[in-house]
Amino acid sequence: MAEKKSKLVVIKTKETEANVEEYINTLPDEQKRKDSFVILEMMKKASGVEPKMWGSAVIGFGNVRYKSPKTGREVDWMRIGFAPRKANISLYLVMNLKEHGALLEKLGKHKTGVGCLYINKLADVDTSVLKEMIEASVTKHNS
Repeated sequence: MAEKKSKLVVIKTKETEANVEEYINTLPDEQKRKDSFVILEMMKKASGVEPKMWGSAVIGFGNVRYKSPKTGREVDWMRIGFAPRKANISLYLVMNLKEHGALLEKLGKHKTGVGCLYINKLADVDTSVLKEMIEASVTKHNS
C-alpha cells in the first residue's frame, strides 16, 4: 500500500508564553489545583522538560509532529500534557490506550478517549499506575 502524502494541519491550540503555575493557581476548585500541581511534577519529571501553556487551558510538555497513518495529515502537538477542566482532568498521553489495558484495569476510576485519559481527581486512581502510564507515553515518543 502506498504511503499517504503528508499535509501539515495548523490547529488553533498553540504553545503560549503564559505562566503555567499562575494558571493553575486561578483554578476555582482547590482539589483540582492540588491535583494539577502533582500531575505537573509527574509530567515534568517524566519528560525532562519545562511545561508550557497551550492555548488558554492546556499544559503541555515537549513538542512533536504526529502523522496520521490513515490520512497522512500531520499536526504539531505536545508530547504529553493535561488540562484541568471543570468536569475532569484530561490527560493527553497521546498513545494507544488500548495497548495499555492491563494498566488501565489497575488505574482506578477513569474514562478514555482517543489518546486521552479522563480522571475526576487523583484520589480516584492509583498514582503509581498513572506515573507508569505517563512514563510509557514519554518513552514511546522518544523512540
